[in-house]
Amino acid sequence: MPKREAPLDTLGHFLPPDTYPLVQSFLREYKVHLTITRARESILGDYRHATHADNHRISVNGNLNVYAFLITLLHELAHLLTFDSYGNRVASHGKEWKGQFSILLKQFLQAGVFPDDIRDALARSLHNPAATTCAEDDLMRVLRRYDAKRDGVFMVEELELGARFVIKGGKQFRRGAKVRKRYQCMEEGTGSVYLFSPVYEVRKL
Repeated sequence: MPKREAPLDTLGHFLPPDTYPLVQSFLREYKVHLTITRARESILGDYRHATHADNHRISVNGNLNVYAFLITLLHELAHLLTFDSYGNRVASHGKEWKGQFSILLKQFLQAGVFPDDIRDALARSLHNPAATTCAEDDLMRVLRRYDAKRDGVFMVEELELGARFVIKGGKQFRRGAKVRKRYQCMEEGTGSVYLFSPVYEVRKL
């Protein structure tokens, strides 16, 4: 998906029903330049603070389902609100950011825009939100229930022991045992062992 600026009147297509007006109010108030971008492996969204030459800039992956898109956008808006209050004087995912993110999430939880399973997962994380949505395995499991189904794509934890899989870029692995929160997987050909998140998506061979 090519990178593109999202006109506000089309943003509603990426959001859950009835959430556009509240999101729009934040974007207009803080003059946010929002960009919908292609799928990115390492991040779901990004925030760049305003400068003398540019407005606040937020990008969100356009391949996310509507609930994941909204949560990611709120994550980045929390960075904006934190910067607006504290500048660069606080840690990027410190207590100040966590407080802002929790406040934003509560507004949307109280509005009843999330299905029960996502609402419950978010409620469990409100006291200490993770630095990335990807870091909250329970939330990621729930959010992926709302993704479009893709044949042959599984989370690592869904594969049986010894199953072969391939990741983006073509490297092939065999799933090994779970060690604490991650899975040891051996790269075929080199024998190197890597640790994979249980919710990392791969294509089964």
